[in-house]
Amino acid sequence: MSFLKHFKFALILLLVVACQKKEQNHKDMLWYEQPATKWMEALPVGNGRLGAMVFGNPNQERIQLNEDSMWPGAADWEDFKGDSKDLEEIRRLIKNGNIQEGDKLIVEKFSLKSIVRSHQTMGDLFIDFHQKKEVENYRRALNLDDALATVSYTSEGDTYSQKVFASAVDDALVIELSTTASEGLNLNLKLNRPKDNGHETVAISNPSNSEISMLGMVTQFGGMKNSKPFPIDYGVQFETRLKVKNDSGSIAVENGELVLKNVNKAILYLVCNTSFYHENYKEKTLENLASIENKSFDELFKRHQKDYQKLYNRVAFNLGGTALDSIPTDKRLKRIKAGEDDPDLAAKLFKFGRYLLIASSRENTNPANLQGIWNEHIKAPWNADYHLNINLQMNYWPAEVTNLSELHQPFFNFLDKVVERGKVTAKKQYGIQRGAVVHHTTDLWAPAFMRAEQPYWGSWVHGGGWSSQHYWEHYLYRKDADFLEHRAYPVLKSISEFYLDWLVKDPKTNYWVSSPETSPENSYFFDKENSGAVSFGSAMGHQIIAETFDNVLEASKILNIENAFVEEVRLKRARLFPGIVIGDHGRILEWNEPYDEPEKGHRHMSHLYALHPGNKIVESNAKAFEAAQKTIDYRLQHGGAGTGWSRAWMINLNARLLDAKSAQENIKKFMQISVADNLFDEHPPFQIDGNFGFTAGVAELLMQSHEPFLRILPALPENWKTGKISGLKARGNIEVDIEWKDGKLVKVGLLSKENQIKNITYNGVSVDIELPKNEKIWLNEKLSILK
Repeated sequence: MSFLKHFKFALILLLVVACQKKEQNHKDMLWYEQPATKWMEALPVGNGRLGAMVFGNPNQERIQLNEDSMWPGAADWEDFKGDSKDLEEIRRLIKNGNIQEGDKLIVEKFSLKSIVRSHQTMGDLFIDFHQKKEVENYRRALNLDDALATVSYTSEGDTYSQKVFASAVDDALVIELSTTASEGLNLNLKLNRPKDNGHETVAISNPSNSEISMLGMVTQFGGMKNSKPFPIDYGVQFETRLKVKNDSGSIAVENGELVLKNVNKAILYLVCNTSFYHENYKEKTLENLASIENKSFDELFKRHQKDYQKLYNRVAFNLGGTALDSIPTDKRLKRIKAGEDDPDLAAKLFKFGRYLLIASSRENTNPANLQGIWNEHIKAPWNADYHLNINLQMNYWPAEVTNLSELHQPFFNFLDKVVERGKVTAKKQYGIQRGAVVHHTTDLWAPAFMRAEQPYWGSWVHGGGWSSQHYWEHYLYRKDADFLEHRAYPVLKSISEFYLDWLVKDPKTNYWVSSPETSPENSYFFDKENSGAVSFGSAMGHQIIAETFDNVLEASKILNIENAFVEEVRLKRARLFPGIVIGDHGRILEWNEPYDEPEKGHRHMSHLYALHPGNKIVESNAKAFEAAQKTIDYRLQHGGAGTGWSRAWMINLNARLLDAKSAQENIKKFMQISVADNLFDEHPPFQIDGNFGFTAGVAELLMQSHEPFLRILPALPENWKTGKISGLKARGNIEVDIEWKDGKLVKVGLLSKENQIKNITYNGVSVDIELPKNEKIWLNEKLSILK
C-alpha cells in the first residue's frame, strides 16, 4: 500500500473513531457493532403512517416497509349476531348456575369467533451491494434525538454510509447511500412484497429509468371468519414508488430493478399512498414524489428534524451513568440480564417509548396497533389489530403525561367510528336501543362486534367503557372545553346509555349488576371441579361502569347539563354493585363471589383497574390500598406478570401503590426478560404495548396527578439516586420539572397554562401553591418557593 493510501486510511480511521466517540457520548443513541440478522434486531423508523425496519447489512441490505392502512377487506361485515332473546337465555343460564352452557351459548349466538383479517407488511426494499469486501469499524445506530437510523463502516480504506429517516412533514421515507471510494457504489435496488397464500400481491414496473413502482392490493386468502376459512380477495389498494437521484455514475433498469454503477452518493425517495386515505391514491403518490424529488437529503432531513424535535424535545430525562454509552446497546442488555445495573439504559427505554409513539401515531393517521406500524407479516400475530381489553389503551398511556397530547388524536378519531358502529351492535344484538357497545377487539374497519372462539377472552363488553376513559383524561390534562363538549361528552354519554340498559337488578342485594360478565382472558371455578368464564358481575366490569358514570356526571356538571339522562345515571350509580370488594383472604375479589381460579398467576390484573389506570384505589382508602398490594403479591407468588405488557402494567401498579422497591425489581425483570436487542417489547412475540406501558410507568414513578393533589417522586427507585426530568404533564395542564440528588428532591418547577391553586405533596409535606398562568414557579425540597 502506498504512503498516500496509508495516510488516507489512517485519516479516515481517525475521523470514524472520532465520530463514533462523539456519537457514543450522545445521550439518546442506540447502537450496535453488527448488522441485524433477524427482524427483532432491526431498528424502527416511522412518520406515524409510514414505517420501516432497517437491518443495516452492508452486502445484502433489507429495509422492511410498513404503512398503517395495509388491511384486507372493507367495512362490509355485519355489525351483530344474535338478538335480545339470546341475551335473556344466557342470563337465565348464569342465574341457574349453568355456567358451561352460558359459555357455549355466548360464543355460539353472539361471536364471529376466530377471525383472520390482519394488518400486513407493505413489502421490502432490498439493496444488493455488489461487494464482498471485508468490513471494518462497523456501526449501526438509531439516534432518538433526531429519528435517524444510520449505518457506517470502512472497507479497504474507504468509508461507506447509509442514513434513513421517515419524514412526517414530507410524508416520505428518505435514504442516503454514500461512499468515499473512487469507484463509487455498485448496487441493485428491488421492491418486493410477500405472496399471500401463493397469490401475487403486487405488480412491479419502472415508470422511468430511475423509478420503481409497486402497485398492489391487500388480500387475505388465508382469511378466517367464524373459525372457518374465509378467503378475502379484496382490500386496501396502494402504490409504493421509489425514485433515485445519483450524483455520479449511472443508473439503469433491469428486470424491474434499478442498477446503479460507480455512484458516490444516491438519494432514495420512497412514498406510498393507499385507497383508505385517498380515492386517487396513485395521483397522490405522484404528487408526494414531485414535492420532494428536487430537495436534497440535508434539506429534507432538516425539515424532518425540526418537525420531530418539536415533539420529542418537550421532555428530557437524565439518570446519569452515560459512561456506559461506550458499550453497544445489545451488550448493555446482556449486562442487565447478568444482574448488572444500568439506570441510563432504563432512561433510554423511556425515551424510546416516546420515540415509538411519535413514529407510529401522528395526527390524521390510524392509531398505533399491536405492533405500532412495524409488521413483517401477511398474517401477523393476533392480526396486529386493536385489542381493547388493555393493549390499545396501554399504547396511549404515555400520550398525555409525557407531553405528546396531539398524538392521542388518532385514538379518538378511530374510537369515534367504532362507537358509531357499536350503536348498531347494541341495538340489533342486545336489543338495547340507546347507546353503543364495543367488545374486545376491532380493526381498521372499526367493527364493534364480538369475536371470540372462547368466551374467556372475547365475550367482554367494556372496550368502549375503558376507551372512554381516554377522552376524559385528555380533557383533564388539556382542559379543552371544546373537546369535552363535542368529542368526549358524546362518547361518555353513548357508553353510559348502553350501560344503563345493560344492567340488571339483583333481587338479593337490590344492586344493579352487569351480566353476562367476564374478567378479561381469565376463568373461575364455579364448583370444585369445573371452571367457566361468564359470570353474574365482575370487579373490572363494575369498576369501568362506575368510572364511566362518574366521568359523565362530572362532565355534565362542567357543561351545565341536567336532564333525565343525568338523573338516571346518578340513581343507578348510587346502587351499582361495588367493583372493589375485599374477600376474607384480604384481596380484592375478581368476581362478585369469592371464586378460586385455575390460573392464579394470570397475566391480567383486571380487578385492579381501579388502582391503575383508574383512580379509585388510593392511599387514603387504606383498606382497598392494602388489599390491592395483597392482590399483586398473590399474582406474583403464582408466576404472574410473565408477558412484557403485563410486567409494564405491574410497574404502573407499583407506582400507584408507592412501592419503589417492587417497581425497581419489575423494571429489572422487564429489561431482563421482555426487551429485545432493538429494545422492542416481547410478549413474546413482539407487542409494542409493553414499550408504551413502560414509558408511562416511569412517569408514574416520578410524578402523579390522578388524585386532587400533585405528588412528586412518589416511588423513586433506589438505584435512580440522582437525576432530573423536565416537561412531564400533570392533569390540570401543568408542566412539571423535577431534579433530585441522593434520592432526595432538590427542586421542582411548575408551569401552569391557567391560573390555579394546586396542592403539591412530597415526602409527607403538603402545600397549596398558587400557580399564575404561564409563569414558571420553582419549589425547593421543602416545597417553599424559590425566589
